[in-house]
Amino acid sequence: MNNKTNYQYLLSDISSLKGVGTKTKNLLKKKNINNLFDLLWKLPKSYTDRGLSSKIKDLKIGEIQTVTIIPQKYNFPRIRKLPNRVLCTDDTGEIDCVFFNSYEGYIKKILPLGKEITVSGKIGHFRNKYQITNPKYVSEDSSLIKQTHNKYSLTEGISEKIYNKILNQIISNLPNFSEWHSKNVMLKFQNISWNKSIKELHKPQNIGNYRSNFYQRLAYDEIFSTFLVNSEIRKKIKRIKKKKKIINANKQNLLIKNLDFSLTNDQKNALDEINKDLSSPNKMFRLLQGDVGSGKTIVSLLAALNTINSGFQVAIMTPTEILARQHFNLAKKIFPKNINLELISGKSEYRMKKEILKNLEINKIDIIFGTHAIFQKKVIFRKLGLIVIDEQHKFGVNQRKRLSDKGGVDCDVLLLTATPIPRTLTMTIYGDMDISIIREKPKNRKPIKTYSKLEAKIDDVLKFVNKQIKLGNQIFWVCPLIEESKKLDHTSAVIKFEFLKKQFPNQVSLLHGKTDLEEKNVILNDFLNNKFKILVSTTIIEVGIDFPNANVIVIENANKFGLSQLHQLRGRVGRGEKESTCILMFKSNLSDNAKKRIKILKDSNDGFLISEEDMKLRGFGDILGFKQSGIKNFKLADPIHNSDLFTLAEKEMRRIEKSNEDIGKFKTLIKLYDRADIINDIA
Repeated sequence: MNNKTNYQYLLSDISSLKGVGTKTKNLLKKKNINNLFDLLWKLPKSYTDRGLSSKIKDLKIGEIQTVTIIPQKYNFPRIRKLPNRVLCTDDTGEIDCVFFNSYEGYIKKILPLGKEITVSGKIGHFRNKYQITNPKYVSEDSSLIKQTHNKYSLTEGISEKIYNKILNQIISNLPNFSEWHSKNVMLKFQNISWNKSIKELHKPQNIGNYRSNFYQRLAYDEIFSTFLVNSEIRKKIKRIKKKKKIINANKQNLLIKNLDFSLTNDQKNALDEINKDLSSPNKMFRLLQGDVGSGKTIVSLLAALNTINSGFQVAIMTPTEILARQHFNLAKKIFPKNINLELISGKSEYRMKKEILKNLEINKIDIIFGTHAIFQKKVIFRKLGLIVIDEQHKFGVNQRKRLSDKGGVDCDVLLLTATPIPRTLTMTIYGDMDISIIREKPKNRKPIKTYSKLEAKIDDVLKFVNKQIKLGNQIFWVCPLIEESKKLDHTSAVIKFEFLKKQFPNQVSLLHGKTDLEEKNVILNDFLNNKFKILVSTTIIEVGIDFPNANVIVIENANKFGLSQLHQLRGRVGRGEKESTCILMFKSNLSDNAKKRIKILKDSNDGFLISEEDMKLRGFGDILGFKQSGIKNFKLADPIHNSDLFTLAEKEMRRIEKSNEDIGKFKTLIKLYDRADIINDIA
């Protein structure tokens, strides 16, 4: 092995390996393989056993077999298009080794006449004689061939032989690391080392052995490394000292008393946790997670009120202008008149915007609402004490870390998400934050009744929609695609809009991803103001926006959506006091999984339960596009099958945090699992 005896060897560029030139390097990089460590996680899919040697007379046509032969005669035709042949024998018969596009010198070198050579390849038959075409495994040393060779999902242009050669180089040079886990943890995996686990992982007989101690140990390493990083980020944020906010309980309770609804126990508990953070000398970095319609907004506004009453400014950021305006209007309705509120948007006139920015800087504005634009460099706060980010569940760890640094030392950070996810994922995705959860729904919220309907029975749906319109209600009609697709048999939003326009003249509007932002805001505002009755839309209708008069949602091709997405879409209705309905439309040829999804949705309105079931059915990478949002995509660990390992990692992390154990011994683990960009200053 080379002189690099630690993790640096495994983090070396792939070009440091023998046999990896520019071409192979570029091919591997296409598969996101940049260093030696990356290669270790491309696991064998199957294997070829070349260990058994056969006599020529016993060869089976069409199978990969190994045979030891003696080359007897070369046949190199003058016509270039014809293959070169080498007649070979053993004591039972004859076989031709056939080569296309190979030079005579190369053939003579690998198959010298009169010498015993071992070859392995697929056995063919031509003119009553066995043959092997372009054998890749040829050697005088039979021990190099008589082995079991792993088969991988290969990048085009890289042969199985080259791939095995590259991997075997790394595995034979694996460093022997000092063990980073505690003795108690290691007992769970029968004390198998990281080095031995990797070697076992690549043995052909171990393919698919997910419950083995080596597989479990390596999956645990992935999980635990993530927990370590999250813990370090939490600690770094907690070390930031800030001015305590003084909570005025009387003013808070007076506002709560004047609300036209009561807070649920979960809302009260979440508010208590946030207030405790605000009044702490340590910076708050908290996620408020709640199901659709669980009442996160009022909790965040109460936290904003407490921050303002303590002499600080507050910024509330939303993904869309209409949601910002909705929060602004609610705050204006419930906050005391002496609190200065402003809304800044793309539509704001230049003069007005300039005035707002000036007033922010001289502390004449207590709370500002807007989209991400409120965090531009030119927006300067005099005394920002709290940032609230609504519906930013797609922020990754790095983005959140940068966000926590904004606003200065005294600024607390509260993120809101209406995306319930399973606990194992919450620990992984949001482990860098403290978490408050609202599960309980407000008492005035009636459960949404969910029905399934065959597409063929659309007339029944139209009758129901017509009845709802006569009652003064509004309807969302969701389609998967914008325009008709030749490849996918999905209903398009455009076609459905044209169809419904004929059924309900002057009552239908259309919204999709290609709609201009300004036009989109106009359409949503018109729908909010009841200027039309049916909004045909793709899945872009925003989470969190209240349309109290919309009490019906029709979702076409419901079987094409995941459970979590269907639940999020369903949450667009049921925001008022009216009884609400969700109609899931589908074709007759439903898969078993689609039937299960529809049944779960019909049986439950609990987003957390639904997300657990969704993960079981679809896998953790697919839940609401988390895989596409920069969330750590584990190579071995699975939140469904390895929930016990997540629990073990959480328990071990708590032990380490409680005992204030130095994490320096985990440096190799963290560096290997490529999280060093976040905590690159560990000892």
